[in-house]
Amino acid sequence: MPTLVVGQEVCIVTPSNFDVSELSQNREIIVRSDNAQMIQDTTARFDGNVKIISPDALIIADSANISDSGKELIASGDVEYQDESLRVFSQGVELNSNLKLLQMEDSDYEMKDIAGRGAAKLLSLSGERGLTLESVTFTTCPKGGEDWQISASEISIGKDKPFGEAFNTIFKVGGVPVFYLPYFAFPVTAERQTGLLFPKISNSQSVGLEYEQPFYWNIAPNYDATISPRFMTERGLQLKTEFRYLNYGSRGEVQLEYLPNDIDTAEDDERYFYRFSHQGKLAEDWNLNIDFSGISDDNYIVDLGSDYYNRADTHLYRQVGLSYFSEQLDFTMQFRDFDVIGDHPSVYRALPEMKLNYASDLSKYLSFNVNSELAYFQSSLDSNPDAIRLHVEPSLQIPYQRAWGELLAEVSVLNTYYAQDVDENAALADETLRTIGQGRLYGSLIFEKQQSLLDKDYTLTLEPKAQYLYTSYEQQDNIGLYDTTPLLTTFSNLFRGQEFTGLDRINDNNQFTLGLTSRLIDKQNREKMVFSLGQIFYLQNTKIIDGTRDGNRSALAAELDWQVNQRWFLHSDIQIETRTDRVQRSSFATEYRVNDDKLIQLNHRYIRDLSGEQINQLGLSASWPINEKWAWVARWYRDTERSRTTESFFGVQYESCCWALRVTAQRHLSNRFDVNGVRTQDDFDSGIALQFVFKGIGSSKGSTSMLEQGLFGYKQPYLLNQ
Repeated sequence: MPTLVVGQEVCIVTPSNFDVSELSQNREIIVRSDNAQMIQDTTARFDGNVKIISPDALIIADSANISDSGKELIASGDVEYQDESLRVFSQGVELNSNLKLLQMEDSDYEMKDIAGRGAAKLLSLSGERGLTLESVTFTTCPKGGEDWQISASEISIGKDKPFGEAFNTIFKVGGVPVFYLPYFAFPVTAERQTGLLFPKISNSQSVGLEYEQPFYWNIAPNYDATISPRFMTERGLQLKTEFRYLNYGSRGEVQLEYLPNDIDTAEDDERYFYRFSHQGKLAEDWNLNIDFSGISDDNYIVDLGSDYYNRADTHLYRQVGLSYFSEQLDFTMQFRDFDVIGDHPSVYRALPEMKLNYASDLSKYLSFNVNSELAYFQSSLDSNPDAIRLHVEPSLQIPYQRAWGELLAEVSVLNTYYAQDVDENAALADETLRTIGQGRLYGSLIFEKQQSLLDKDYTLTLEPKAQYLYTSYEQQDNIGLYDTTPLLTTFSNLFRGQEFTGLDRINDNNQFTLGLTSRLIDKQNREKMVFSLGQIFYLQNTKIIDGTRDGNRSALAAELDWQVNQRWFLHSDIQIETRTDRVQRSSFATEYRVNDDKLIQLNHRYIRDLSGEQINQLGLSASWPINEKWAWVARWYRDTERSRTTESFFGVQYESCCWALRVTAQRHLSNRFDVNGVRTQDDFDSGIALQFVFKGIGSSKGSTSMLEQGLFGYKQPYLLNQ
């Protein structure tokens, strides 16, 4: 379980540090003491502040006897033994170099590679067997505060082995035995090791009481897997697996989740989820990317959850992409498909979509570009026609860039050919060629002024920008919509010169775009505030039937990112229809952030019309420590349009020196789909989760990670560099 960092009491046992430079060189054994004497020329006796230095270890004691030419040693009285992996305190130590054996009784030990300590009735260190501890205890808690402890009949750590073995182990919490294992293995180095991970325990209306036990398998240095049986009282037994690989120039993951019989369904349905992702280089400048997912039914993510998708998602990606990049030529080929969740409009598959772009500087002030695309679109619905689209767009640019601003003149010819598999009586054309001309003039200036604000010096910029765009008109009613949807009127979209994504609709334009950006930059060249405002002014209305214009100007778009100080952040964007002075879209988020575990965030989102519905949503997220050991997190979202809470989440965490406990409770819209694939709007799901960790051998994430759970999750509201 993630542990809280803020206010953490510094009392976990830290690994023992050992300075190897104190060891002797050239296989010498050095003995220092207050007094020394020889007994019958066979035994050397040392008394008072005895320090024995060898090439492998350091021994400190009150007295010591060395015999058999230094091959046998017996030390007593407040003995301390140190080597690169262990530090031991005892009343006596026996060392036999012939047997390569060291033994200490009734000892206290500290391990170097893992944060922990303990006591052992007998400690044996052998050159062949490694370390063996009998009647042993282990904990990461400080002495006198053993909130949790492991006791075992024997613990052995083999020589040069990355893991240890424990036999007849009893786990105790507060001195009370809570768990017994006849055998288990545990890591003793920072390297990844095969073994059990901490279990996950929770309860919800959807799955009932659940227990998930992850098992980590370190197959090889560049391969590993996690196998997680998950038992749910309302669903049955599920198996979750994850396989990861990392090679030179590539990496990937394979996830498979399988529930053979869901006992909560009428016919004990089989349910599953799979995902494969890969990113890698095939050769110099060539890359391959794969993201392919699928589920058994629409409600899988809603009912059983997912680590990779949200219950509000409507599509799963199925994409394979090949790309090539060079200084002048770029090529990409993608096979794009989607697994549609619920009753949503069918999305066209691109099987494949190829893009080839070429750029060249003909002279210092003249550039030539060609953007081209070839795509084959296919739909799962018989009523939607398949189509081939070929697009070639040559353009000439005259760029001029200086520190004070930028000027750009550009002319383009947009040629698009369509071959559509349509019926004879369809409104779409079987074949059509569309040629559109476009010209663009763009300019921007940068004015700077030194500004003092709250006794701090800043650079204040004022950056006006303007664009004239002309695009010729050609009728496009006989072309289907394959990858085209209207664009939002955000500030970044104002200068695109296009009102749609994709190429199926290219609106005619005769318009000016005016914009203004202002920045506040500190002495370290970090942006502390960015404000942008812009609007498009239409000289004539569009003739495209699918156009979204209303009046002679676009909505007024504004954006603000502001780091008020080291703790306060603010982000806002808004789009206002100036003809009616009505807000079309807006979002606002402000955050007070001391550190990762001490923050409060307030946000609001408004959309006047989203698929016929108005969105008006208020959210609050917080994470705050109560004292050094207690902390809480909370998240709350309310739909003000329907006057109801859509999600509420609360978590509390207790953290001592060496263990932590987390309890979370949440209630949210279930978002289930009915038999017709329509998402329900009034059903809620609630649940409680419990997590426990022994600190020092678990995760180190902060309590903010609890806020990442749920339907909306926590996101930082700002984009400024800090």
